[in-house]
Amino acid sequence: MFKRRRFKQQLTLQERLAAWSKQVQDEAAKLPPGPDRDALIKKARQADVANHLDDWARSPGLQPPK
Repeated sequence: MFKRRRFKQQLTLQERLAAWSKQVQDEAAKLPPGPDRDALIKKARQADVANHLDDWARSPGLQPPK
């Protein structure tokens, strides 16, 4: 049977998303305006939204359904 390789993440999901978003934004800033740059900006925006959704899901004000 095949055994999966597993490892512990050193950074939290939020930290990884923020770092990746920053990296993609820096790459996009180096490109001239066009579809490639727009695609990178869109990916960075999606990472920011995912980070905010994770914050919202972990917020103490969010109550489970009764």
